[in-house]
Amino acid sequence: MSFFADKVAFVTGGGSGLGRALCQELAARGAICVVTDIDGDAAMRVAQSISSSGGRACALKLDVSEAASVAAAVDGVVAKHGRLDYMFNNAGIIILSEFRDMAADHWRRIIGVNMLGVLNGSTAAYSHMVRQRHGHIVNVASVSGLVRMPTYTAYAMTKHAVVGLSTSLRPEAARLGIRVSLVCPGPMNTGLGAAATIVQADRNTLETNARRSESMDPNRAARIVLRGVERNQSAIVFPFTARLIWWAHRIHPVLLAPLDRWFVRTLRSARTEEKHAHAESAG
Repeated sequence: MSFFADKVAFVTGGGSGLGRALCQELAARGAICVVTDIDGDAAMRVAQSISSSGGRACALKLDVSEAASVAAAVDGVVAKHGRLDYMFNNAGIIILSEFRDMAADHWRRIIGVNMLGVLNGSTAAYSHMVRQRHGHIVNVASVSGLVRMPTYTAYAMTKHAVVGLSTSLRPEAARLGIRVSLVCPGPMNTGLGAAATIVQADRNTLETNARRSESMDPNRAARIVLRGVERNQSAIVFPFTARLIWWAHRIHPVLLAPLDRWFVRTLRSARTEEKHAHAESAG
């Protein structure tokens, strides 16, 4: 029998990318999936696909930045099924920008989704899991939460917060029978990058100038995550290149200096403000 058979799993950001892959893989292993996403139609499509394949799933439109909405959704799931076994806080967004170009609205948006979204999901699930004396919270961060990431400063800040929350909560929760795992993947073909907000830079130029990094298929990533969850791993860091960068950062941070310079150089080569200023001075 599958480890996840008949378990109730709540997944945020389940309408696409890693979230969708997690829902599909969980359902294939017998779990009851609650597919949530701010795009309600996308969540519904994933749930319908699972149901048509013989799995069990339902869909909810959910903005994870709204604490009351997340709490109500989790409460509703527990009321229906009598428990919550897994909470996958997966929803996230990317804002690619130099610090000098970030506006207050950018900060509010990324903090609301990437930081408060994980906090809201964890808080809503935790109260029920304390009562149950069991449950597993799985928080998806990024390798950007383990190392510095210039030009992704806002994103890295929020993911560092998720790392801090998860690693600090784990020993506290263990005393109450609750497990907490942190997921820190490297680049994946999830569409998250394509949907990223890019500030003061030309997207086409960035795509032309950026090096082609090896990105993992989200279905493979989902299997790695679930294997780590089964083993109750504290930190699930993958692929090997992500673990290598993490190792280098811990052993000798200066080793990442060339990568730092590449990130800054790549974004600035696409900076629209500087291009316009150059064109005006040339004229």
